[in-house]
Amino acid sequence: MADEELEALRQQRLAQLQAKHGDPSGDPSQQEAKQREAEIRNTILAQVLDQAARARLSNLALVKPDKAKAVENYLIQMARFGQLPGKVSEQGLIEILEKVSQQTEKKTTVKFNRRKVLDSDEDDDY
Repeated sequence: MADEELEALRQQRLAQLQAKHGDPSGDPSQQEAKQREAEIRNTILAQVLDQAARARLSNLALVKPDKAKAVENYLIQMARFGQLPGKVSEQGLIEILEKVSQQTEKKTTVKFNRRKVLDSDEDDDY
């Protein structure tokens, strides 16, 4: 077998194994699609946000990636429908963050279940 045929067989087998194990990183077309989507998102956000707001959003993405993704989606949606009058400043981004936080806020409650226990002080111990 020639080296080229051997390499082609290796690549084919590798692709089969990655497909079998559900490894999405092996498919180059999916990687390219994700990369293009990320580039489009970044260009839209660069057009919509000013420098300070982008810095704040990137800091938020380090700490809470899910919340940053929700804010990015919200901003992109507003930009696509033309609801943003101009570039969003840092103060505007803070207001949007508060709005998103209120929508996704989870209420936590703590319930104490106090059980009556026999108290030895009430009994007469003679």
